[in-house]
Amino acid sequence: MAGNMFEVTDQSFEKDVLQSDQPVLVDFWAAWCGPCRMIAPTVEALAKEYAGKAKVAKMNVDDNQLTPSQYNIRGIPTLLLFKGGRVQEQLVGAAGRDVIENMIKKHL
Repeated sequence: MAGNMFEVTDQSFEKDVLQSDQPVLVDFWAAWCGPCRMIAPTVEALAKEYAGKAKVAKMNVDDNQLTPSQYNIRGIPTLLLFKGGRVQEQLVGAAGRDVIENMIKKHL
């Protein structure tokens, strides 16, 4: 995983995402999900590009089921952008770089 990207778990979610002083884009994904693998390089590139301004986290929904259920994650990939401990934006399904980048830019 890229240096500016990190794995978040049910246990670390509150500290790493909800209490973050920067916006956090969380990619809910699974290894078997084709569209998840398709957007992964884009999400990693954005993590590098916005390092120091926003954080990018990945949560494997197979390994962590509590948090996805709390946020009603029904399909993957789902991207949620958190700022100040609250969901600001949600994107379900594979999307282009411009759409994902705009999610981040709006909340810097």
